This record gives sequence, structure tokens and C-alpha cells, in this order.
Amino acid sequence: MIPANLERAVYGMYATHALGVAGRHGVFEHLIRHGGDSAGKIAAALAVDEDTLERLLLVLSSFGVLDAYGDRYALAAGVRPYIDREDPCYLMGFVEHLIGDTSGQFGRLSGYLHAGKAETDRDTPAPFEAIYRDDESVGRFLNAMWSLSHHVSHELAALADLSDVRRLIDVGGASGPFSVAALHTYPQLRSTVFDLPQVSPYLAARAAEHKLGDRLDFAAGDFFHDPLPAGDCFAFGYILSDWDDETCAKLLRKAYEACLSGGRVLIMERLFDEDRGGPLATAVMNLSMHVETQGRHRTATEYLDLLRHAGFTDGTVRRSSGDKHLVIGRRTESGFER
Repeated sequence: MIPANLERAVYGMYATHALGVAGRHGVFEHLIRHGGDSAGKIAAALAVDEDTLERLLLVLSSFGVLDAYGDRYALAAGVRPYIDREDPCYLMGFVEHLIGDTSGQFGRLSGYLHAGKAETDRDTPAPFEAIYRDDESVGRFLNAMWSLSHHVSHELAALADLSDVRRLIDVGGASGPFSVAALHTYPQLRSTVFDLPQVSPYLAARAAEHKLGDRLDFAAGDFFHDPLPAGDCFAFGYILSDWDDETCAKLLRKAYEACLSGGRVLIMERLFDEDRGGPLATAVMNLSMHVETQGRHRTATEYLDLLRHAGFTDGTVRRSSGDKHLVIGRRTESGFER
């Protein structure tokens, strides 16, 4: 018998694709509305093939996503928030990104092992050229980032204690998952998302959806070539894990130079345990960073070192109840280390 952990690793790709297909065709919405149903009734209601549907349901029940009661299937305990479009924990946008974008890139891993990443990727587009290649890809990526970030951003905004901040600069802030959460938490706050021009309409849609008016605005730019807008707090949410240490140091130094005295920087990322033994999601996404970007995930100590070398002082770590945590640095005139 194959050990259970190995079995789940071998067959995990089937579960990911079954999740994506079931979500795309309304299976989870049906189960939420009806509290459970048979494959035949679900297939009839959704006008899909019953044989194919039942095979998907059997995979999802075997992985514990669904519970099976005779011929009826229902969501397993604790699953609903992550597959319900109306819930802030909704995760299926990220699943679609994994299927549509990430999975096709893993074929390069053998090349990385033999020749290294730089040589293997020499003739491929830069990471965000591929991600931003067309409107469909941009939308899928931004939905994935919203799915991964918005729910935990409410907790991170509270942990950051922004009650004395007036202008937040959300660097590479995408469609604004952290900005939206922070603006709902702190009524005195205004936020500017600084990102590539393609992001602008998606941010405008989120601002309108959340009725934020002119408290949330957009500044188009490339953070490698353009100066950052001035502010008293700079947020890097899922940004620094896209880049190597040298690039991260340059980005943090740009934030230091644009940050008002007494201000701060927020790094929001998955964190490895100090011995790099986990968590599982961080280890998996560390591999994903290797094939999708030029970055990696780090320990809290590694981020504190990057902050210190960029000039930020009083580094602190505040952990959320989820898998994305907060590392904070302060801007003081005497902080920069050369």
C-alpha cells in the first residue's frame, strides 16, 4: 500500500483540476443552495454530463472536499468559505490561476536542475511580461491575488495599527486587496496603489464595488524605473517574494527614500519557519516562485535583515492566524546602513 502522504502527493493534480472544473460549472454553488444532492440531480440542474460529474465528485469526496452519504454529496465541514463566491475567504480564483498559468510552467524544472534557471529561461519572456500578456491573463492573475490576500488583509491591517497613518502607498498593490481592507478599518486613511497601467481598470472596479470614492486612487508606474509616490506608510504585499535579495534591497531603499520621517514599511508575505522545515504552503509556493517569478520565500529574520540594510529600524514581526504575516520597519533619519 502506498503511504497516505505519498498517495496524496501523487494524485494531487487530479484534485486541483477537479476543484477547478467543479467550481467553473457551478457544482459548489448548487451544493451550497441545496445543502447536498445526488450526482443525477446536480447534473440535471446544471445540464452537464452525469457520468463525468460523478467521477469528479468521487475524486473530491476521496480528498475530503466533499462528504458522500449514499448517492448524495455535500460540502465537508469547513470547506464552504473557500468555495463560496460570496465569502471573503473564496479561494477559487487562485485555483484557476494554478490551472491556467502555473501548471504549464513546471515542465521547466528539469531544465533548471540541469542548467540552472537563468540559462533555461534565457529566451523566455520576463515573469510579468507573461502574466500581463493579455486581458484574460491579467484578470486571472489579479483575481488570484485578491483570493489569496483580501480576507487575511483585514487581520493584517489591524495588526499593522495604521491609526496614525494618513497616506498609504500600496506598492504593486494589484486590484487593492490590502488597500481596501485598510481603508475599511481606518476612516482617516487614504491609499494610492502604485502598479503597472494595465491594473488601473481593475482597481477602479474594486474601489466602486467597495464604495471608497477618492480615498483609493491609482498611480501608474514601474517600480524598477519610476520613483514611488511619497507617503507615511509603504505596503509590499506578495511583492518581495517575486524577486531576489538584491532587487528587494533596491525596492526597500526606494520606499525608504519616499517615506516621510517617522513612517513605516509593511512587508506582508508567507514566512518560512526559521529552520525552513515548513509550513507546507510556503514550501510549495517557494517552488512556484521559482518557475513563475525570479524570487523565493524567506524567513522572518531574512526580511528583518533586508529592512535593516535598507535603512528601516525597529523591525518587528506580527503573525496572523492565516499563512500571510507582517514584518514592519520604521523610517528614521539615522537608520541607513551602507
